[in-house]
Amino acid sequence: MIRFLLRILGLWLVALALVALVIDATGSIAASAWVFTPAGKYWFDFDPASLGLAQAAVQRHVSPMLWDPVIQTLLEAPVWAVAGPLGFVLLWLGDLGRRRRRRGDALPA
Repeated sequence: MIRFLLRILGLWLVALALVALVIDATGSIAASAWVFTPAGKYWFDFDPASLGLAQAAVQRHVSPMLWDPVIQTLLEAPVWAVAGPLGFVLLWLGDLGRRRRRRGDALPA
């Protein structure tokens, strides 16, 4: 069940990355310059309260050093550069432990 959820979430993130890449590419072509939307802007547009809450929770309960150089850098990166690799990692994790059958292998009884 966990593998299934990891694969579904991974597929959604890869699809999100592809859509964001197309949107950024279209904007770049229209502007005749490199244009991308940072991941933090999408999060802020979707739910600004949760962004502030996440920042406060990470700085208070985990480490202030984690938010400023690490998470803030990810929030300033393009959405497709964050969601794509994360989606592929989740797909890989969802596929771990699965026994691959070769063409001649018999099915388990």
